[in-house]
Amino acid sequence: MPSPSTLASHAEQHPDWRQAHLGRLLGHAMRRFDDRVLYLMAHHVEVPLALSNLAARRQVSAAHVHITRHLAQSGSRLSELAERAGMTKQAMGDLVTQCEAWGLVQRLPDARDARARRIVFTPDGLAWLKAFEMAVAQAEREFRAEVGDDVATVVMLGLEAYASDDSGLESEA
Repeated sequence: MPSPSTLASHAEQHPDWRQAHLGRLLGHAMRRFDDRVLYLMAHHVEVPLALSNLAARRQVSAAHVHITRHLAQSGSRLSELAERAGMTKQAMGDLVTQCEAWGLVQRLPDARDARARRIVFTPDGLAWLKAFEMAVAQAEREFRAEVGDDVATVVMLGLEAYASDDSGLESEA
């Protein structure tokens, strides 16, 4: 572990390190990408007008996109959906309730377990999902155009490797 004087020296040589480190840049990039996707969805002609208006007024956030990203097309139980999104069941339940009120999803009885409910896309939700697919593809094309195909490919491969490897995330004791 570096000594306190080494850490202080690094901070003195790189005073902007808190603003320019990898995690912060990744966070900014993710927010920019998600904002662009939501903008494209808000202006997509096949998105139902009510949903388009919600997105345009920023009522739909990246948190709501978790449902779009993680809900299986055949439907999912709340616990499955929360686990895939890395959220608590309670937080996901709140998002599902809001998306249900907007007409994106509905809760139906689960044929495998009478006590359980499955969350499924409504027809409007499926239109939203299609718009999401198209918006993500457009945002990826824009990213490639801005940074170049080679850089975009390296970034994608690097992020895939980093995101799929949990071994380096444990603290060293």
